[in-house]
Amino acid sequence: MSKKVVILISGRGSNMEAIVRCAQREKWPAQIAAVISNRPDAAGLHFAQREGIQTAVVDHKAFEGREPFDAALMQAIDAFDPDVVVLAGFMRILTTEFTAHYAGRLVNIHPSLLPSFPGLHTHQRALEMGCKLAGATVHLVTADLDHGPILAQALVPVLPDDDEARLSARVLALEHQMYPRAVRWLLEDQLQIDGLVVRHRTGESQLFV
Repeated sequence: MSKKVVILISGRGSNMEAIVRCAQREKWPAQIAAVISNRPDAAGLHFAQREGIQTAVVDHKAFEGREPFDAALMQAIDAFDPDVVVLAGFMRILTTEFTAHYAGRLVNIHPSLLPSFPGLHTHQRALEMGCKLAGATVHLVTADLDHGPILAQALVPVLPDDDEARLSARVLALEHQMYPRAVRWLLEDQLQIDGLVVRHRTGESQLFV
């Protein structure tokens, strides 16, 4: 039986688009069942609709606080009975109840080499700290923000003339390669998770450069 994926976005959803395109190209044994946004004006919704993917909006502005929003979001997600829930530029901090409900099947991508630079403005912070390397991390989501078992990491050098935009663009190009691969690994049970340590069962590289 084909597995199902629900993707959450807040904006243009470039990583969502990369996952959808990869699933189509590689003929995944899985269905992108829905794309859900917390913003009705999210550009990524139009792409999903053009691809024939069901979409839904749970507008966070309609709720008084995180708990009722997360409860409504869970209801919308669970209507599709997903095996994996993918955060692709979903700009909301999720409650403990939400992350516990999807434990082991909720995955996020963060634009830094975690555990360095959790939170926002990661590329600018890396530049300000004089980092020689930057990148992105795919990880399982836990109750702790930007802290969970690392499934894959992408690595790029920081160049002398980099600014935030140039560095971000190079990292994003690798994100579009790495995130679909990591999602497929989850769907196919290719990852062995031991606490915070995750290894690919057949030794496929979890580092993208």
